[in-house]
Amino acid sequence: MRTKKWNVEIVITENDRTTQAEARLRGQNAELFVGEGTAHRNRTDQDIPHIGDELAVARALSGVSHSLLHEVASEIETRTGERVERLREG
Repeated sequence: MRTKKWNVEIVITENDRTTQAEARLRGQNAELFVGEGTAHRNRTDQDIPHIGDELAVARALSGVSHSLLHEVASEIETRTGERVERLREG
């Protein structure tokens, strides 16, 4: 059995009613995948910072996920010479 470790670093920045998150995934061969996410609080919303944090982080991680899927699809296409649609749809 082999064990591999990938690391994710998330930085959250709050400014007034906007929360921004950047997620950085470092892969097994030192590849770096970056995703960004933003959450906006309406003026009438209660000030509950962790909700904005969670939404911005979820969006940033989603961006990382999509980048990783596109990378995998590209690698498969390069090796097989065939277009991969299903991975790109997600």
